[in-house]
Amino acid sequence: MSPTQWDLPVELCCRPMAFVTLTGLDVVYNAVHRAVWDAFCANRRADRVPISFKVLPGDHEYPKCRPKRTSYEWYIPKGILKTGWMNKHLNLVPALVVVFYELDWDEPQWKEKQSECATRVEIVRQSLQGRNTKVAVVLIQKKTPLPPGEDVIASERAAALCNACELSGKSLFVLPHTDHLVGYIIRLENAFYEHAQTYYYTEIRRVKSHKEFLNKTTHQLLFVRHQFKIAFFSELKQDTQNALKNYRTAYNLVHELRAHETNILEIKTMAGFINYKICRLCFQHNTPLDAIAQFRKHIDLCKKKIGSAELSFEHAAWMSKQFQAFGDLFDEAIKLGLTAIQTQNPGFYYQQAAYYAQERKQLAKSLCNHEASIMYPNPDPLETQTGVLDFYGQRSWRQGILSFDLSDPEKEKVGVLAIQLKERNVAHSEIIITLLSNAVAQFKKYKCPRMKSHLMVQMGEEYYYAKDYTKALKLLDYVMCDYRSEGWWTLLTSILTTALKCSYLMAQLKDYITYSLELLGRASTLKDDQKSRIEKNLINVLMNESPDPEPDCDIFAVKTAQKLWADRISLAGSNIFTIGVQDFVPFVQCKAKFHAPSFHVDVPVEFDIYLKADCPHPIRFSKLCVSFNNQEYNQFCVIEEASKANEVLENPTQGKMCLVPGKTRKLLFKFVAKTEDVGKKIEITSVDLALGNETGRCVVLNWQGGGGDAASSQEALQAARSFKRRPKLPDNEVHWDSIIIQASTMIISRVPNISVHLRHEPPALTNEMYCLVVTVQSHEKTQIRDVKLTAGLKPGQDANLTQKTHVTLHGTELCDESYPALLTDIPVGDLHPGEQLEKMLYVRCGTVGSRMFLVYVSYLINITAEEKEIVCKCHKDETVTIETVFPFDVAVKFVSTKFEHLERVYADIPFLLMTDLLSASPWALTVVSSELQLAPSMTTVDQLESQVDNVVLQTGESASECFCLRCPSLGNVEGGVATGHYIISWKRTSAMENIPVIRTVITLPHVIVENIPLHVNADLPSFGRVRESLPVKYHLQNKTDFVQDVEISVEPSDAFMFSGLKQIRLRILPGTEQEMLYNFYPLMAGYQQLPSLNINLLRFPNFTNQLLRRFIPTSIFVKPQGRLMDDTSIAAA
Repeated sequence: MSPTQWDLPVELCCRPMAFVTLTGLDVVYNAVHRAVWDAFCANRRADRVPISFKVLPGDHEYPKCRPKRTSYEWYIPKGILKTGWMNKHLNLVPALVVVFYELDWDEPQWKEKQSECATRVEIVRQSLQGRNTKVAVVLIQKKTPLPPGEDVIASERAAALCNACELSGKSLFVLPHTDHLVGYIIRLENAFYEHAQTYYYTEIRRVKSHKEFLNKTTHQLLFVRHQFKIAFFSELKQDTQNALKNYRTAYNLVHELRAHETNILEIKTMAGFINYKICRLCFQHNTPLDAIAQFRKHIDLCKKKIGSAELSFEHAAWMSKQFQAFGDLFDEAIKLGLTAIQTQNPGFYYQQAAYYAQERKQLAKSLCNHEASIMYPNPDPLETQTGVLDFYGQRSWRQGILSFDLSDPEKEKVGVLAIQLKERNVAHSEIIITLLSNAVAQFKKYKCPRMKSHLMVQMGEEYYYAKDYTKALKLLDYVMCDYRSEGWWTLLTSILTTALKCSYLMAQLKDYITYSLELLGRASTLKDDQKSRIEKNLINVLMNESPDPEPDCDIFAVKTAQKLWADRISLAGSNIFTIGVQDFVPFVQCKAKFHAPSFHVDVPVEFDIYLKADCPHPIRFSKLCVSFNNQEYNQFCVIEEASKANEVLENPTQGKMCLVPGKTRKLLFKFVAKTEDVGKKIEITSVDLALGNETGRCVVLNWQGGGGDAASSQEALQAARSFKRRPKLPDNEVHWDSIIIQASTMIISRVPNISVHLRHEPPALTNEMYCLVVTVQSHEKTQIRDVKLTAGLKPGQDANLTQKTHVTLHGTELCDESYPALLTDIPVGDLHPGEQLEKMLYVRCGTVGSRMFLVYVSYLINITAEEKEIVCKCHKDETVTIETVFPFDVAVKFVSTKFEHLERVYADIPFLLMTDLLSASPWALTVVSSELQLAPSMTTVDQLESQVDNVVLQTGESASECFCLRCPSLGNVEGGVATGHYIISWKRTSAMENIPVIRTVITLPHVIVENIPLHVNADLPSFGRVRESLPVKYHLQNKTDFVQDVEISVEPSDAFMFSGLKQIRLRILPGTEQEMLYNFYPLMAGYQQLPSLNINLLRFPNFTNQLLRRFIPTSIFVKPQGRLMDDTSIAAA
């Protein structure tokens, strides 16, 4: 039997579509016919009706129709379903035959053409030989037809043509060959589809009518057959719901058949076909749970129906194909939009298919192990006359025989032998690998890593059995990483054993050594005798000898491998193998540990290398090398012991490089770090341990970093979580789990032996030259040289601070923005033991806030370490945070000449500017001088002289100044008029004489200036005396360009009598001044209110008396009338 015997037939797996044949089309030589055919078959989208078209000649012979049976009384069926039946109705027997004929309604030779068309239809009917196939005629016309009823000739000729061809009007169609050909074709298709539906409906009724003549005794097979046919015709009719219902009935009827060894294969075959159809339709109806339930039921019913014990591998093959087919259906449904989950996906069905394929392989191995002398039977009992079976699932040597008794046991025996011999040639491993590969792809898609790994192991083993060792190793290598990382040691050992066999059979030296190293280690669960054998083989390989064969290997493969090993030995090549252990678990463990996380440069760097072997016997290594990120240290960390290749397992207790199983070996290394590595990290990049020597073969185990392999991290985690008490060991031994890898250390500078002190008077004041005194004293025992000072703002702070902080060594000149924020490497010479020096540093801070300042002192000193003189660079730094504050607060206000607060000033009218300087410094400040720089828009009334020269202000004290100013008329200025700047020159009182004075510039606020139409001012004495005349002169000045009409009145006061014009109206010319003179006569002493002057401007009604009172005094102090005194007494008073 061929390996494809178990594949499901193509006609079963495809989607059944109505079969329609087209005749009368010459698609090769006629362009119009070709265009019609292309429109039918090209670009068939999902929205077009499901029809399978085929072009055939008009006289094509269709399969003959058997004569109709009138009675089934004596009829005994020979099988359930004929092998050609589905194909016949899918591809051979059409539901509709369409006759295409070129004929226009206005054809001149109409009668002849009509007769020819009728003849063609008759030929088609005769070729169908009594079948119920529908016949239709399509007239290909050049003109577009008129709407129905408008073309009388067309209607008459259509009726005549239908009569001549014996067709109904529904079976005659017109196809105009125009630009809208595809649209006409789609309409034609829909009409064809309706005819096909009618045909399949008729066929279903015809099959159903047979059931009346059947009986349950002799026609059990026919019940199944007819039910299957009804379901299949329903599918062709696209009635999938009825198809599913009939398939389910057919499935139940199959299992009602009496099963025997002779017909069990046919029953299972049909059950498999019908199950496939049911599952397919369930997925199509989007009811996947029904499909899964049906499949499980199918498997439960069929898994025990094994049949002949001699051919039990056939049952395994059939079961495998069932699972594979369902997996394919499931996968196809997912591609069409079904959602699967981790626990229910096609992978499980492919996996089960692979399991049955493996079972088939095992059964075939036990049942088909015939001797080589047994020949294949001749003639071949598996061949038939036609090359195919008549019925699905029957034996070729007894087709159509339904008797449970074997009529010819000898023929049966020969047939079984032929099947067994055929099975022996089946490539079982290929089948299994394909199924496992499908399953792996599914589990990978649905993120099931452990299932994927498990199946990949099986694939690797299957490749091993198929003798494809390269692919086997590739797969097993891939999976080993997962099992190592998760600690599945038993599984890993099993995989490693298979991998070792593969590498042996291919004579792959490096792989063989790597797997041997791991199988000897702690991850391996092999017994000691097996480990001893592997260890012996490993030593043989290192001695350039062939290893002993691995157990349970194929004899022929071993012979081939021995030749390959012999070739390996004779060929001269690279005998050194470097194996990185970070990805596997060798039999040697390594840990590196520095004694401290950092070492001073004048102290030797010390570290230990710990080694531990897990192999069954003591073993000697030849060399240990430690590599660093600075390769200059590599030369100090090498241990090498010369030994011969055959001494690897001899003298186990002698030498540093001999490891005893279970014992920890500690090796100490030390070296002096280089001064240029100060501030750098020294890191162990790798540890190399060599086994064997260069005369034979040498394996170098390479640990990255400070040791550790694929299992170390997991073991360290378990050890950290463990509460188990460790047993006490002798003093010179340590617990392996308690050793923590420390693969790097820092080299730090020598501890400095100097003192650095800072002296200053915080806080600093904004913009002052702040003095910071640095004192450095040496406490070293020898002279220190090349002492350098770095001082200033500590780097890494806000960029704004850096721009506003300036440092200098010279305090006699002010720092500008060209000065740096940090002075670096200021040479200060050499210092003898006990000697000290002072350095004054001046800092100018332009903004307030906290700043961190750094003072860093470095020097060189000669020292001796490990009998080696080195020059050490030492350094010490001090940091100090200094707060910067404003030295004083300045308050500025504008007042009138009466000292009243002004929101705005008036053009050409004097006003007062008052400044108030409040000291905010905790230290005394000396105000050297002050200066008022007026803007061009301001003028002074009197001299601008400083009133606070050399004033000393303590904390909280203030100094005030007053300046009389006038603002000329400028018109309306937006935002007010600039006043100018107030400049204060100051310094700390405690500062030295040569420290420069600081100039602080205060920008004075803008002031709003208003113009007034009339300015009034008064000339009067500073005081009056009771009953003495008090002359008062009022000056009225017109500030406008208009003549002013002014009404003036004086309101009397109880405290005064007066003489002068009480009420007057006068006119003042532009820019001129008018004087009004009054004599006031005080009547009462004290602070008295003057008679009030009221002015009314007829042109400017907004000019109020309230505004007037801002410019002229409203009160005066009147002294009482005293006795007459001489001038001397008055002067003294």
